[in-house]
Amino acid sequence: MEALFTSTLTVALAEIGDKTQLLSLLLAARFSNKRAIIAGILLATIINHGLSAWLGQYSIQWLSSDWVQYILSGSFIAIGLWILIPDKMDEETNLMANLGPFFATLILFFLAEIGDKTQVATVVLGAQYQNLLWVTLGTTIGMLLANIPVIYFGEALMKRLPLNATRILAASLFIIMGIITGFWPS
Repeated sequence: MEALFTSTLTVALAEIGDKTQLLSLLLAARFSNKRAIIAGILLATIINHGLSAWLGQYSIQWLSSDWVQYILSGSFIAIGLWILIPDKMDEETNLMANLGPFFATLILFFLAEIGDKTQVATVVLGAQYQNLLWVTLGTTIGMLLANIPVIYFGEALMKRLPLNATRILAASLFIIMGIITGFWPS
């Protein structure tokens, strides 16, 4: 259950102010079918994060346990620092508008997650917990927790949410996780 809880919290926090959250806002403004947008996010996240957790789980078996601890520690700290850099939205949404809300969301979310901090976090969590199911489920729940309110409450929520303070809090938690991982082996 620790893998599920940590994965959910990690991605929910990392997602705040992320480009995929901005993408949710744009998709919700463009399409009225909110359920199709959520279904697209769900499927894209399951595929992307499932592959990412598997990659973390698979790649970690080639390293000694000492190296694993330091790589995980450094990765959490790097993600924490990365969170401090605000994302900007790309202009890909106009190209996908004709596909409809589900397929546009599925494709755009999957592509936006490639190399994104939540994908990197999922690789790290997969390596740390060695549990594909719970990590993928947790990161998917975290993604939905961060994006569903944006889809339904959109601009009003984004105006009230203190993004800088939230970004600093999320970054701090990642850095603390990195320090704990580096100095207190499991």
